[in-house]
Amino acid sequence: MLFKLLKAERMKLRRSPVWLAFLIMPIIPAFLGSANYVYQQAVLTREWYSLWTQHTLFTDYFFLPIMLGVYCAYIMRLEYANHNWNKLFTMPASRSMVFLSKLITVAVMLVLSQIWICALFVISGHIVGLTNPPWGTIITWCAFGTLGGMVMVSIQILLSMFLKSFALPVGLSFAGGLSGLVFLAKDLGHIWPYSLMAYGMNSNAPQELTQSGYGQFISVCVVYIIVFTVIGSIVAARRDI
Repeated sequence: MLFKLLKAERMKLRRSPVWLAFLIMPIIPAFLGSANYVYQQAVLTREWYSLWTQHTLFTDYFFLPIMLGVYCAYIMRLEYANHNWNKLFTMPASRSMVFLSKLITVAVMLVLSQIWICALFVISGHIVGLTNPPWGTIITWCAFGTLGGMVMVSIQILLSMFLKSFALPVGLSFAGGLSGLVFLAKDLGHIWPYSLMAYGMNSNAPQELTQSGYGQFISVCVVYIIVFTVIGSIVAARRDI
């Protein structure tokens, strides 16, 4: 049944305007970050790493939180339209499974977004004159950023399930991204859920994830994802939506 629910979610998103956000929004921070790098090359001397800090400065605290907020709000908004919740809950599937299918769907969208962001980063690097991208490091940054982003997704799916407004969950996701910068500055980025994506991507922040901290980072993210998924599943099963 889970696979049928996932197929249904995919069909709903097939011609969705949300893909415009997926395509266009990552281009903006890529352009801004590349421009910053070009204008400050006298100071930013670490080539690919310096370019990455400029890209993620805009991506992790502004644009990607908004994108995730849009993804989660839209996928829930579809069910509020025309009382689709009632139709959905008549299917022979538990409410917790419905919640899980939406979480997995947005997780896939997050993975695709990270791949697109990674591609734009490499393209930008070549445009500004850099060569030999450190693929292993880039993939590691994006992989840990995806895991940290999944924590944000699990929270936003839960919020979007109860907030019928489309704009409010998106605004909360944007505010969460900004709060991540504050908690990173206070050396709490490794535990604050809205900091984990930027922390995992080694964004332009006082705190950076090193190899010695991989295990702790993965553990924290997995615990958060499980906790918010369980809460969402239980609440969805017991509360009228």
